Amino acid sequence: MPYEAWLFILSLLVVAGLLFTSVFFLIMFSDLESDYINPVDMCNKVNLFVLPEHGVHAFLTVLFLLSGQWFAFLLNAPLFAYNVRKVVNQNHVFDATEIFRTLERHKNEVFIKIGFYLLCFFYYLYRMIVALVSAYP
Repeated sequence: MPYEAWLFILSLLVVAGLLFTSVFFLIMFSDLESDYINPVDMCNKVNLFVLPEHGVHAFLTVLFLLSGQWFAFLLNAPLFAYNVRKVVNQNHVFDATEIFRTLERHKNEVFIKIGFYLLCFFYYLYRMIVALVSAYP
């Protein structure tokens, strides 16, 4: 099996994990909005996943850059740059004292990420199938 197929199989698994993480964020925000969870517990649970999410996405983006998958790299570059900007500005963690004021913005960000990860998932699935079909004519 060619490396391109392995790359997109790995990408599918990574994006599936990122998609589940984003859905977890959305569930936690909805629970906070409905007052099922208090802000401190929600922020403690969600903040555990923020840096790993950014790190895994950065790894995937760099992997596409190093393997020469330019379209996949350019697809991931804007979110990568946004995540880097958030980490550099130290705006990546959720603060329990400000979470109700910024909840709508965070929910919109999660909805956009879910849409982005779904788009990436189907693109990587397509590329994996193309790589597998072209490897075994």
